[in-house]
Amino acid sequence: MPPYPRGEPVNARGWAQRERHDLCDLLDEAGPDAPTLCEGWTAAHLAAHLVLRERRPDVGLGLVLPGPFARHTARATDRLARRGDFTALVDRVRRGPPFHLRPVDGAMNLVEFVVHHEDVRRVGDGWSPREGLGPLDDLLWGRLAKGARLMCRRLHDVDLTLARPDGAMVHACRGNRPATLTGTPVELVHFLYGRRERADVELAGDEGAVHEVRTGRLGI
Repeated sequence: MPPYPRGEPVNARGWAQRERHDLCDLLDEAGPDAPTLCEGWTAAHLAAHLVLRERRPDVGLGLVLPGPFARHTARATDRLARRGDFTALVDRVRRGPPFHLRPVDGAMNLVEFVVHHEDVRRVGDGWSPREGLGPLDDLLWGRLAKGARLMCRRLHDVDLTLARPDGAMVHACRGNRPATLTGTPVELVHFLYGRRERADVELAGDEGAVHEVRTGRLGI
């Protein structure tokens, strides 16, 4: 069994491990051909991506660099997804990162596994936001406070504020057209990572700004 702590997680690493474990349970239940919210990816592709991301630095380059790097990553992901032993592939994800990456598991994997957990949960029409995630929401809010400007940097002339239902706010980008995106941190993260149609948020403000936030480029 993987080294996941029992009980409620107490830090980013613990929550990253919890999200990893719960995602793997869903993948096992769904099967290799199940759809995900990652366009063009089945559950097998998602599991392959997670394995390669932690174990193949050459493949990791293609996650952020275009052209030949991205093509190499796509080919490697597809090859691993098609090998056929889906149960073994999910078990590799479940075991966690290699030993040398475990000290940075929380920093590296918290948002990654929250997003991909929801990529499997929210397929179809029967999903609803998870409840009782206060500590996880607080951790994600800290990530948004540090990373929102990077995620929103391609929006054109939008003055965007991220807001929690409790009234806390983070200024995401500056511009002349104001807009406010309101939701729990899990929902805000999901929206900013491009899952806009499957995020339970409210968006209000200047009409042009609202359109830009709904259709413009977001994410890393």
